[in-house]
Amino acid sequence: MAITHRRLLAATLVAALTLLAAWTPARGAEPAPAPAATAPNIIFVLVDDLAWNLVQYLPQVQRLQSEGATFTNYTVTDSLCCPSRSSILTGQFPHDTGVFTNGGDDGGFAVFKGRGNENRTFATALQAKGYRTGFLGKYLNGYLPADTQGGALPYVPPGWSEWYVAGNGYSEYNYDLNENHTVVHYGSQPADYLTNVLSRKGKDFIQRSAAANTPFLLEVSTFAPHSPFTPANQDLDDFPGLTAPRTPAYDQLPTNPPSWLAGNAPLTTQEKSTLDTNFRKRAQSVQAVDRLIGNLRTQLTTSGIADNTYVVFSSDNGFHMGEYRLTGGKQTAFDTDVRVPLVVAGLGVVPGSQRAEVVQNIDLAPTFQRIGAADVGTHVDGRNLLPLAQGEAAPNWRTGALIEHHGPNQAADDPDAQDRRNGSPVTYEALRTATYTYVEYSNGEREYYDRTVDPHQLNNIAAGLSTTRRAALHDALAAYVACHSHSACWTAGHVPA
Repeated sequence: MAITHRRLLAATLVAALTLLAAWTPARGAEPAPAPAATAPNIIFVLVDDLAWNLVQYLPQVQRLQSEGATFTNYTVTDSLCCPSRSSILTGQFPHDTGVFTNGGDDGGFAVFKGRGNENRTFATALQAKGYRTGFLGKYLNGYLPADTQGGALPYVPPGWSEWYVAGNGYSEYNYDLNENHTVVHYGSQPADYLTNVLSRKGKDFIQRSAAANTPFLLEVSTFAPHSPFTPANQDLDDFPGLTAPRTPAYDQLPTNPPSWLAGNAPLTTQEKSTLDTNFRKRAQSVQAVDRLIGNLRTQLTTSGIADNTYVVFSSDNGFHMGEYRLTGGKQTAFDTDVRVPLVVAGLGVVPGSQRAEVVQNIDLAPTFQRIGAADVGTHVDGRNLLPLAQGEAAPNWRTGALIEHHGPNQAADDPDAQDRRNGSPVTYEALRTATYTYVEYSNGEREYYDRTVDPHQLNNIAAGLSTTRRAALHDALAAYVACHSHSACWTAGHVPA
């Protein structure tokens, strides 16, 4: 009884101190909150290519929603794996990380590391505050488990106490993990299924951290449900007859589509059949992710630390499947690709709540850092989301999200390479608010969708905007793209209604 009472007091104190540290002036960096009596733990489950339409097949995520806060206007900075993950790790837009693609001279692991980003992640900040930090699964495109990066041992980035990371783990079998500087091969047996391996290693990390009485941050980054959409053996027969959703945007072109999209013919019968098969496989492949979440949360309870742990679930980008006459893919500025789930549960979070504020993946790093009483530097573009999750009003919150993309992306060795049929937009920048989406392409084309009356983004009315409105949107977007600090990006995020 005394132990339970002490835990309750510690949890209450943590929540109170976190709320006191909630909002800070926009003109500078966010100072660290006062240290709590017992530092909270953080578990972050990040999945690959999961769109909102798969949440209905994830009962553990639905349970997390009922116990926590769901952010309904959460978007990524770029609907592509490596740039999105770079923004998550650093709290910075692609124009500050320098990572716009999965490889080449403007993206991938090499650019992320080469620009010094690994030295300013939420992991380095929390490790400096005494946290045990663990990373499991998928890191950044171009990372190879056996690569020494010039050292004596397989490379582990700074900031991570424990590291169990694959390179090409998309097939879920026959892959290598860098396990704390040692390369370990996994084969094709059921026990080698990658998502299940990550689940076992995650439980072990939690158990050992709790036994050591050490606060921790654990990121579990799955390859599922990325193509080739490989389910675990036990899930191969799930959801018989399931088909891809036939939303109003399915097999439809918007009016006045941009040129990269305009030439797409209606989906063929074979394409529709493939989309249905792949959607069913995606729903099957996330069953292991759902079990992983349940297993981690069960271990928290078993270890006696569930009441002092935040659990966060999200995806690096969404995925279209038939919408806008596009076969399976991402990289567009449509909501199918840029708007993804974000669910937060934990101390002081309002159960079953929804927050409609405009938030982005740049907000995760400063949130994790503030939870762990770490400073948020002036170079961080994002903001702490925890006060929103804990029910605080935010009348002056940002009104617009920035999305950046370099394209077309057709590199043969890129697992996310797409052609015209998948959707391969030219370079663009976009503003997304709670009510509209505005896109500027490098070739001068424009899109504007009023989502209050056109939620499926089927009527591009950019050509009908007034000269004054077009100028205001252009200027707001240009200012956002040019922001390079905590305060400047906060100011730029307040865009025209």
